[in-house]
Amino acid sequence: MAISETPADPLSIGEVAEQTGLSVHALRFYEREGLLVGPVQRTSGGRRRYTAFDVDWLLICVKLRESHMPLADLKRFAELVRRGPGNEAERLQLLDAHRQRVDAQIQALEECRSVITWKVDVYAEHLARGEAEGLWAPTT
Repeated sequence: MAISETPADPLSIGEVAEQTGLSVHALRFYEREGLLVGPVQRTSGGRRRYTAFDVDWLLICVKLRESHMPLADLKRFAELVRRGPGNEAERLQLLDAHRQRVDAQIQALEECRSVITWKVDVYAEHLARGEAEGLWAPTT
């Protein structure tokens, strides 16, 4: 996922919500909590105007949050990005720690899937043989 480098027409908060899947409320929250890498521009009437860069950054944030990155870590990551070059080692450490948590979640889910698959196979086998009785028993 690459950050756009070409300027485009500014986007309204509604357009950004549509493109990112975040609600207008969530976008305001992200801005308030310092989760964006730059200030959101405003029209003379005070309406928010987002850039393509903002949208790209928010799409990254969405994926990090979907993978259960804590808000404190996302806030720290945004802060490091805002500071610019020179802190890449800290960014790497933060993202690597999160990747390790995601890997652990994936492993736990794979174990859950294995148990579910085993139970599905047990029920399918019993039903195929016409043995529906007794399938509720915790030992099967």
